[in-house]
Amino acid sequence: QVQLVESGGGLVQAGGSLRLSCAASGRSFGSDAMGWFRQATGKERECVAAITWSGGSTYYVDSAKGRFTISRDNAKNTVYLQMNGLKPEDTAVYYCAANPIRSDWGPGGPLIYEYRYWGQGTPVTVSS
Repeated sequence: QVQLVESGGGLVQAGGSLRLSCAASGRSFGSDAMGWFRQATGKERECVAAITWSGGSTYYVDSAKGRFTISRDNAKNTVYLQMNGLKPEDTAVYYCAANPIRSDWGPGGPLIYEYRYWGQGTPVTVSS
């Protein structure tokens, strides 16, 4: 049974930091691109950050550049999202996902429909 389990979310003040973790099990994710997505109330789910199977390439949505860092440890089947300088607009449920279709992404960035395995989400609330 494939499982992605996120942890590390919570309540933090603006300017603070959180580190999200995603533990994957049930299959090898070493060849998959992995991504962190978020969905705020009333908004569409968006890709915040993604990382190729090797960790050699990363993607960040513009609003996350310079503040968030995605990393992965394939030996542990774990993906991380370090979030610094958090803002109230970062408030959302954050989801970890795996893309078994391809290990990277095209010029337009990660495509949400290619991410077939999803975690249950971890809420992040940033207070002003």
